[in-house]
Amino acid sequence: MAVARWLLAVAVLVVLIVAVGGITRLTESGLSITEWKPVTGTLPPLSEEQWEAEFELYKQIPEYRNVTGPAGMTLSDFKFIYFWEWFHRLIGRVIGLAFALPLAWFWAKGAIPKGYKPRLVGLLALGGLQGAFGWFMVRSGLSGERTDVSHFWLSIHLLTALLTLALLVWTALDMLRMHRDRSARPARLTSFSALVAGILFIQLLLGAWVAGLNAGHASDTWPLMQGRLIPEVDWSRGIGWAFTHDPFLLHFLHRWWAWVTFAALMVLASRARSREPRASLTIHATLGAQIILGIATVLSAVNLELATMHQLVGALLVAATAWGAHVQGRPR
Repeated sequence: MAVARWLLAVAVLVVLIVAVGGITRLTESGLSITEWKPVTGTLPPLSEEQWEAEFELYKQIPEYRNVTGPAGMTLSDFKFIYFWEWFHRLIGRVIGLAFALPLAWFWAKGAIPKGYKPRLVGLLALGGLQGAFGWFMVRSGLSGERTDVSHFWLSIHLLTALLTLALLVWTALDMLRMHRDRSARPARLTSFSALVAGILFIQLLLGAWVAGLNAGHASDTWPLMQGRLIPEVDWSRGIGWAFTHDPFLLHFLHRWWAWVTFAALMVLASRARSREPRASLTIHATLGAQIILGIATVLSAVNLELATMHQLVGALLVAATAWGAHVQGRPR
C-alpha cells in the first residue's frame, strides 16, 4: 500500500509539472534560461549582478534579438519569464528526488512486490530521459534563426511526461490490487484499450503541435474557422509540411479529432462501468471538462488561465484513461 501511495503522489507531481509547463509555454518563458545546470541551476540568481549576467545570456539568442528585444523587454520582464522556466525545472528536480529516494528506501526494505523492480527502474530512467528531452527542446530554440522551440521536441517532451503519468497510475493500481488480494495478477493492455490509447495519443500530439506553433490563435471562433468549416490551408510546400506545420490545418484537426477521441473514451468508460464505476465516472468528468475547456480556450483567444486548465485537465484525462484501461485489462 505504501508503495502504491508513493507512486500516486509522484503522479500528482507529474500533473503539476505538466500544468506549469503549459504556463511556461503560454508565457513564452521556455528560452529564458539558456544553460542546463542540473545542480547549480537549482538556485535562481540571488543578486542584481547575477540577474544582469543571466539577462545578457538571454540577449544573445534569436528570441531576444528578433522578438522580445525589439518589443522593449526590461530586466523586470525577464525576471517574470525566468521564474516560470526556473520553477518548471525545479519541479522536475523535485520529481526526480521524490522518485529516486523512496525507490532506494523501498528497495532496501524489501517492500517492492516481486517482478516490479525492473518496471520501477524503467520509470526512473524514463524520468531522466524526460529531463534530457526538455533540454533538447530548449536547445532547439537557442541558435539559428528560430525564435521559439521546435514543436517536434515540445511534443516529445510533453508526451513523454504523459506516458510517465499513465505508467505511474497503472503500476500503482496493480499494487493496490495486490494489496487487497495477494493472488491478483497484473493487468494487461487489451487490444481495445490500445486502440483508445492510440486515438488519444494522436489528439495529444496534435495539441502539442498546436501549442508549439501558437496555432491556438489561428481562430477564436467555434465551430467555424475564418467563417468556414474547413479553413484555408497552405498546400504549396507539400502535404507532409501542411500536416506538420500549417497552423490552420493543425488547429482544425485538433478541434475535430477531439470528437473521435470523445467517442472512443466514452466506449472505454462504458466498458469500465460494470467493473469499476468510479473509473467510468472519472473518465466522463475529465472528458467533459476537457471538451468545454478546449472550446472556451478557442473562444477566449487562448486566455492564459483557460489554456492552462485545458492542459491540466488533459493530464488528468490521461490518468483517467489509464485507470479505465487498467480496469479493462484486469484478469477476471
